[in-house]
Amino acid sequence: MKYSSEYRDPALAKALVAAISKDVQGYDGRMTLMEVCGTHTMSIYQHGIRSLLPAQVRLVSGPGCPVCVTPISYVDQAVAYARRPQTIVATFGDMVRVPGSTSNLQREKAEGADVRIVYSPLDAVSIAEKNPEKTVVFLGVGFETTAPTIGGSLLEAEKRNLKNFFVLCAHKTMPAPMIALTSDPELKVDGYICPAHVSAVIGSDAYQPLAEDFGVPCVVTGFEPVDMLRGIQMLVRQVVAGEAKVECEYSRIVKPAGNQTAQAILAKVFEPCDAEWRGIGLIPESGLRLREAYQKFDALIALPVEVEEPREHKGCLCGEILKGKVSAKDCPLFRKTCTPEHPIGACMVSSEGTCAAEYKYGDC
Repeated sequence: MKYSSEYRDPALAKALVAAISKDVQGYDGRMTLMEVCGTHTMSIYQHGIRSLLPAQVRLVSGPGCPVCVTPISYVDQAVAYARRPQTIVATFGDMVRVPGSTSNLQREKAEGADVRIVYSPLDAVSIAEKNPEKTVVFLGVGFETTAPTIGGSLLEAEKRNLKNFFVLCAHKTMPAPMIALTSDPELKVDGYICPAHVSAVIGSDAYQPLAEDFGVPCVVTGFEPVDMLRGIQMLVRQVVAGEAKVECEYSRIVKPAGNQTAQAILAKVFEPCDAEWRGIGLIPESGLRLREAYQKFDALIALPVEVEEPREHKGCLCGEILKGKVSAKDCPLFRKTCTPEHPIGACMVSSEGTCAAEYKYGDC
């Protein structure tokens, strides 16, 4: 297939649904398949994928939204920088409304803080160059998809000899959280719908340890309805056959070794570190921090600020939702006090959040 419309073909989608139903005939039990990509989550809800599948196949959403898995302490840190004199906080749009312990960046901006939404880390570099008398702190949030662009912005800032540009790092990496969830005795994942954007960078081979060491099938899947159904069918066939291997439905984009140029930037600028994931906790080697040669750009090191004690919001089940243990509808705040207009948890703020998807598209 060559065109996106072909991946939305109703007849082909119907045939795939029928094939999945045939594949699970006689399967004793119910298999749980988890997607760990926010765009997959939105696609599943938007196209009603759950409603098309046989009863033996259960889809759950995992920690695939980078904004959602960012701990509340990081938001508090960003708020502290926004309150710092002569400081500009630059960020992607989703982070502005994520609640901290007592405030968020949107509220700080309304009270006079200089908070700017940018579409690229290079925009933040340009802001720093145009405002040499001010300090610019860019919020480095994201998986391997965005981390290379942020690494590239640091290389550009170094090239321009900027002394007022800094990054507050909260980069997360796959597949470490997938391994952590696989090891959780309370959650049985029978197969992973692997993230497409991330996989374009790290490559499908990155999931081999999940299949080889933990016996969990993995399929890298695209975002269109036919992509999703085909990827689910590939996982279903592995589970039914008792196999565990890595397959790539999204081979038109994702290669086994990934994007070598992006990986080189990551390796040059960042090094692995332990990272805190909202709801999951500390996962070893699941984050990225700046290497020593680039720590001059590290906001935490160069710009110490006083940060309030983090306090999670009572009743919010965002952490459990991110682990796939409960659904958005299980949260007592969902659609009541927590809405897109007045979000209490990060899963309702981000356009890739499970709660936002459930709120917008309903239970599909």
